[in-house]
Amino acid sequence: MPTTPGRKRHGDTPPPRTGGSETEVLRGFLDYLRQSIAAKVEGAPEPDVRTAAVPSGTNLLGLLNHLIHVERATFLGDRVTDWQATFHAAPSDSVADVVARYRTTVARADDVLDECADLGARVPRPRPNTPAPSVRWALTHMIEETGRHAGHADILREQIDGATGR
Repeated sequence: MPTTPGRKRHGDTPPPRTGGSETEVLRGFLDYLRQSIAAKVEGAPEPDVRTAAVPSGTNLLGLLNHLIHVERATFLGDRVTDWQATFHAAPSDSVADVVARYRTTVARADDVLDECADLGARVPRPRPNTPAPSVRWALTHMIEETGRHAGHADILREQIDGATGR
């Protein structure tokens, strides 16, 4: 496909070549997707980054804000009562604020995962009496959730300023 003048085209980074263990593969793919969506949001211009480009109201900054809540609920035990609300960043949040919050959340989630050697074990929860998924399920869910929204972000970012690739 020819390049349209003025559009930023970036080459795609291929999936990671990780170690051979199941944990290394799962965490490698999750990290790859986390980096992809953060890069897609980073540098996106205001107000377009929070403007809905599709009838559902989905916007680029809201996707990353939502993933912050999913990471926190999955790995840190946070309780979310209104998932729809997580798709909108606060008006006072800048792109840099949300990206930094996402990276901080990912680092905290990774700290939890670093302590989980057994994929069949439950993710530790700071709240007692709260059911927790297995580490394997949590990693697989986060890969699916992040991958899905990274795909949405690809399309939204291209609509905003033509940036493609990773």
